[in-house]
Amino acid sequence: MAALPSRPARNWGARVHEVTMACVRAVVLENELLRVTVLAGLGSDVIEFCYKPRDLDATWLSPGGLRDPRQAAGAAADDVSAFLDRYRGGWQEVLPNGGAPSRHRGAALAQHGEVSGLPWDAEVTADDAAAVEVTFSVRTTRMPLRVSKTMRLAAGAAQLTISESVTNEAAVPVAAMWGQHLAYGPPLLVPGCRIKVPNGLAVTPHPDPINPPRRLVAAGGPWEWPVVPAADGGEADLSVVPPWGAPSDIVYLSGFTEGWYELLDPAGTVGVRVEWDAAVLPYLWLWTELGASRDYPWWGQGRVLGLEPFSSYPTSGLAEAVANGTALDLPPGGRRELRWRIGIVDTEVRTTCG
Repeated sequence: MAALPSRPARNWGARVHEVTMACVRAVVLENELLRVTVLAGLGSDVIEFCYKPRDLDATWLSPGGLRDPRQAAGAAADDVSAFLDRYRGGWQEVLPNGGAPSRHRGAALAQHGEVSGLPWDAEVTADDAAAVEVTFSVRTTRMPLRVSKTMRLAAGAAQLTISESVTNEAAVPVAAMWGQHLAYGPPLLVPGCRIKVPNGLAVTPHPDPINPPRRLVAAGGPWEWPVVPAADGGEADLSVVPPWGAPSDIVYLSGFTEGWYELLDPAGTVGVRVEWDAAVLPYLWLWTELGASRDYPWWGQGRVLGLEPFSSYPTSGLAEAVANGTALDLPPGGRRELRWRIGIVDTEVRTTCG
């Protein structure tokens, strides 16, 4: 990524500037209410979404935090370990593979695809006290896909608006999984937090337990949101974040006519609201890792909940999404667009994403 061009200095209203973190170039979009830090040099990850009035950051950072990507623990035994060893938390773009490593038409695809591990180009496309925007772009290596993503922050707004496109540059059709790996952690995430989604959704459990070999939701389904059969024979209310130490799990929500959710504190006072085009990303992955995994990679330190809009499911890779018919199909030269936004809900100061 080339350095951002020199621009007039401004530290009021909407503004944008460049920093370096652990030898990774980052872009900061900021206004009176929000500070959003994006790793342009590594995946275009959002690693800070800080609501200034409460000093409340919604992103989750892994216990190891951001590291210089040139540092490595040694040769990993597999692609999952390679991903986890450099996983810094935050919010990732996932493309073209969701979840476990997979092979598709001769391409070996790593955990959560390619784009989260690549440096992105960045260009300031609007720079005014009223609003700033930065356009990030990247091309995948093993598949012929180009991604463009514009993040916009207006003065006085507690929301970030994102406009994206994925283009197939090949002369043949291509399948892909596309998702937003939004992972939340403390201080926003605590047991008792509330998850709000539209009415009438279906819950499909992942077929197998994830690490460790326990699960929160009973196998089978689909079940009706939010109260579902629990693996221990009781019931689980998925709209309430369970206590620390509850079994790790992942389930898939479907049936969205409007794409939105809210994650709020136990009192329903403050949290985040995400809105997206459900025609492009019709599934929502709900992942919980609340300290139950006592071995690699979390060692009991994971305190994270993922609410991840996705084109496809499950978290078993592109080959399985192709097999079950949920993969995103891109014809030769085809382009898919997505517009979504994430903002703060604060009932005490009447700040909302809407």
